[in-house]
Amino acid sequence: MPLEDELGEALRSAGAAFTPDPQALAAAGERRGRRLVARRRAAVAGGSVLALALIGTAGAWTGGLIGGDGRREVASAPPLPGRGTVRPPADGPQERAGTGAVTAQQMTDILKSLLPAGQFTQSESRGSDDQGPMATGIFDDGKGQARIGILLTRIDPAGAMAKEMTTCPERKNVAFDSCEEEKLPDGSRLLLIQSYDYDDSRKSVKDWRATLATPQGYLLDASEYNAPQSKQARPTRAEPPLAMDRMKALVLSEKWRPALEDLPPAPSENSPAKGPEEDAEMFLATLLRGYEIPVADRGGDGGYGYVVLDDGKGRSLVELRVQQVKDSTGFPADATAQADGVRAKVTQGPAGENAPGVVRWTVDTLRPGGMRITVSAYNAPKQTGPASRSAPALTVEQVKEVALNRHWKDVDEH
Repeated sequence: MPLEDELGEALRSAGAAFTPDPQALAAAGERRGRRLVARRRAAVAGGSVLALALIGTAGAWTGGLIGGDGRREVASAPPLPGRGTVRPPADGPQERAGTGAVTAQQMTDILKSLLPAGQFTQSESRGSDDQGPMATGIFDDGKGQARIGILLTRIDPAGAMAKEMTTCPERKNVAFDSCEEEKLPDGSRLLLIQSYDYDDSRKSVKDWRATLATPQGYLLDASEYNAPQSKQARPTRAEPPLAMDRMKALVLSEKWRPALEDLPPAPSENSPAKGPEEDAEMFLATLLRGYEIPVADRGGDGGYGYVVLDDGKGRSLVELRVQQVKDSTGFPADATAQADGVRAKVTQGPAGENAPGVVRWTVDTLRPGGMRITVSAYNAPKQTGPASRSAPALTVEQVKEVALNRHWKDVDEH
C-alpha cells in the first residue's frame, strides 16, 4: 500500500475512534502521566503536570505531557512508544470532575496552610468540580518571589503512567541535580526531583517537584521554582523556597484527601483509542516517512510528538503538537486563510533567548473543526541547542506539507 494510502488509513482509523475533547490538552495532562524528556520539549519551559494546568487556566497553548511504553504503529513505521492509550469518556471530560465538595478557595487555603511563614499572592485555583483541582501562586519568604503550586487528579493505579510519573529520567535527556524514587509503606510511589525548566541548567530556572502516586489512583504533583514564573523567567533567588522534605510533606498531607476523594476514578489505560491528541508521535513519524530522512530519536507525550532527523549534516528536531480547541482565542490573528478553511501562520526566526544560534521554523494551523496542529523544525537536536547545522533538515515548504497534509481533514471532521 503506498505511503499516502497508509497515512490516510491511519488518520481515518484514528479519527473514527477519537472523540474530540474541548479541553483535551489540560485534561490529559492532569489525568495521566508523562515522559520527562518529551515534557521538557513539549512545554519548552517544561514544568510539570501543574504547568499544563496553569497553561489551561491562562488559555495558552502548548504540547502534552503524556508518555508511555512501546506499541506497534499503523503504516509500518517504527514501534510506537505509546502512552497507555487512554481516552476521555465518550460524553466528554465533565465526567472526570467531582461534585465540588472542595472549592477553589479551599484549595488555595490548604496550600497556604502547608507553606512556611511568608506572603502568598497572585493565587489561582480550581476546586473539585473541575477536572483537576489545583492551587498555585507566588510565595515570598523574604528571600525572593517564587511560584509554587500543586495539582490533584486520578490515574489508573495499575497503569504504566503511575510508574512513569514517579520514575527518574535519564540524565542524557533531562538536566537535573538530584532525583530520588521512594516506595512508601502503603504502596505509594514518590518522586523527588530537582531539575530545570530548560535542558541547559546553566541558564534555566530551577524546577523542583514532588510527585506522589497512590494505590487508590490518587496523583499529586507539586512544583516550585526559584522565580515567579517558570517560562523564560529570571531567577529571583538561588533556590526554590521549600526543601525537598517540605515538598514531600506537601504531597503527603491528608488535607488534600477530600478533594481527591471527590474525583471519580480514572478509566483504565487499556482503552484502544489512538487519535492524534493521544499519539502525536505516531502521526508525526508517519508523516515524515515520505522524506526518507534517517531518524536518530523519537518520542512523545499524548498530543505532543517529536522526531530527531539526521541526514548526515547535523541532527534536527521536528515537533508536532495537536490540540482540540473551542475557538480561535490565542491563535495568531494574522494567519492566512487557506482554500479549505484552514488558517495557517508561518514563522521563521530564533528559537529563543535561551537557545543562542538555534532557529525554528513553525507552521501553526487551525482547522475548521477546531483542531490546532503546529509543526516546528529546528537546526538542533534539542530546542535549547546547541545548533548542529545552519538550517533545519526540513525546508519551510516541507514543514507546511506536514502541517497542512490533506489527511488531517479525516481526523478533524470526527
